[in-house]
Amino acid sequence: MSKEQQELLDDAYENYWNSHPDADKIFQYEGSTFVTRRMTEDEFVDMVKTDDEFSEKWGLKIEERELNDDELNIANLFKQTSNKLITITYNNKKIESYE
Repeated sequence: MSKEQQELLDDAYENYWNSHPDADKIFQYEGSTFVTRRMTEDEFVDMVKTDDEFSEKWGLKIEERELNDDELNIANLFKQTSNKLITITYNNKKIESYE
């Protein structure tokens, strides 16, 4: 993931964190009581990747896909070892990177 993509993720997570006190929390059992906590950034990113409604709610979209044969051939021409395209969109800003 590029530095610019990480900055978009950080901005989206900060928006989630600061949005309001009861922002989507995780409930977990500790001892004899349930506690709530906000998601970690990794949990937030996983939810964005797997839950379209959650992704839409927070305005963050993460798409990952394997490169097709033509794209792989082009990457090989440029001596790159990329095999995946990652696209992150947040606040109408879209950044693509190859891994």
